Amino acid sequence: MTYKMGVLAMTAVIYARYSSDNQREESIEGQIRECTAYAEKNGITIVKHYIDRAISAKTDNRPEFQQMIKDSDKKLFDIVLVWKLDRFARNRYDSARYKTQLKKNGVKLMSATEIISDGPERFFIVTFYLNYYKIVTFNMSNYNKSVS
Repeated sequence: MTYKMGVLAMTAVIYARYSSDNQREESIEGQIRECTAYAEKNGITIVKHYIDRAISAKTDNRPEFQQMIKDSDKKLFDIVLVWKLDRFARNRYDSARYKTQLKKNGVKLMSATEIISDGPERFFIVTFYLNYYKIVTFNMSNYNKSVS
């Protein structure tokens, strides 16, 4: 956390990614645009972007993602801001593992498009979103197999 004119100011990084070569750079631009608008609306200062291109969140083998997790230990930012939670991770194990690491480092994961409270129900809401995205991914994968 930093102070701006004597007031506590939150700092954030934006993590953006797209999954495949079929998607385009505009996907990243759109994610950054929405995250930036969210940050401005909520008085959050963006200090860096971490971007992985054509890499699925089904794996944690994403160079910029891993760098972001390492950098969270340096206390340079308070928030990791994503367009949607599925940009962060698509499987529950990785999601839990890296959210725990962020929390240990004093960093909060936030979504620019999904409303997630800070109350005790947060765990259930995040789990719902992760399960929902897992079903969507599964259905898209099966659909793509059937039309190829």
